[in-house]
Amino acid sequence: MILNEEQNMLRDSAKDFCASNTPITQLRKLRDEEDVEGFDRATWSSMVELGWAAIPWGEEHGGLAFGYKGLGVVTEESGRTLTASPLYASIWVGGTLINLGANDDQKGTLLPQVASGELLLALALEESHRHNPHHIATLAAADGEGYTLSGGKTFVLDGHIADQLIVVARTSGEANDREGISLFLIDRETEGVTITRTAMADSRNAANVRLDGVKVPAEALIGPLGGGADILDSALDIARIGISAEMLGGLQECFERTIGYLKERKQFGVAIGSFQALKHRAANMFCEIELSKSCVLEALTALDEGRDALEIAKLASLAKSKVGETYNLVSREGIQMHGGIGMTDEFEIGFFIKRAAVSDQTFGDVNYHRSRYGDLEGY
Repeated sequence: MILNEEQNMLRDSAKDFCASNTPITQLRKLRDEEDVEGFDRATWSSMVELGWAAIPWGEEHGGLAFGYKGLGVVTEESGRTLTASPLYASIWVGGTLINLGANDDQKGTLLPQVASGELLLALALEESHRHNPHHIATLAAADGEGYTLSGGKTFVLDGHIADQLIVVARTSGEANDREGISLFLIDRETEGVTITRTAMADSRNAANVRLDGVKVPAEALIGPLGGGADILDSALDIARIGISAEMLGGLQECFERTIGYLKERKQFGVAIGSFQALKHRAANMFCEIELSKSCVLEALTALDEGRDALEIAKLASLAKSKVGETYNLVSREGIQMHGGIGMTDEFEIGFFIKRAAVSDQTFGDVNYHRSRYGDLEGY
């Protein structure tokens, strides 16, 4: 559970890049100007040039084969500055689905485009306000040599900037059945696809997607017909570990900013950080952060070691629930310890509490993953 020399070098490089090129001021600017894309393409191109989009894939598919721990340290640093980029939706989520479920021809075509940054992907999964990956009512009916899809999706991360959508649809069974779920790759320009951007509290890119009689060829199917749940479940666990790494970076930055403020803010002529009650609260946060670090690093290590799906599922839920709980704690304590100024938009500490709330809901919140972890352990 330690980083090797190359991973440490990658982390240091990512930290320098994000601090210099994607500070929170960039996210603020994108938000205030109501940028139509919600991220800066020149910055994304620079990230691609650094190889970030190619980190987890094999060299045969244009990747660097540096593993998920390498991608994790980059994502953690991007979380510190709340970097607005397609890294999570396109690499951690979309790219992983292609890597796990696509056939060789699809991988050979798509993964090099993802690695080079020319293809942006988004997963269209959720259909309600709560995460329930097997509750799929969107229908994909056989139509000649292809399929016709109809339904609606919500909270599609990067949905309005994605070139292609990976749509989770039902080809058989009832709305809550695990069997009968299939995955389809659909171009955003396909007739019948309507994408509407939604304004998220934390300024993260998301969209609602409507499918009205969307016709796709048989080649659009990813993985076996009706057997997409196995691919989806494994990909979602990797995605949960990825968002946990991003959240870990954000909560550490929030904590460090709060400690810095405690040291400089004075009351009655002394730094408020010298007050015993605040020391205790800071110490509690520190301990929770250390536990969160261990959970995320162990989960990333399990991915690179290729451990069995059940163990990875447990670690994914453990990391997501623990980091979500800690981010919630640290961001709220950060606001409180900054006092009234922490509630103002001009002070950046408020950005973290918003990101904590939205990230917690991404692919299952704390309560969802506590319950799931208990189920996986047989309780």
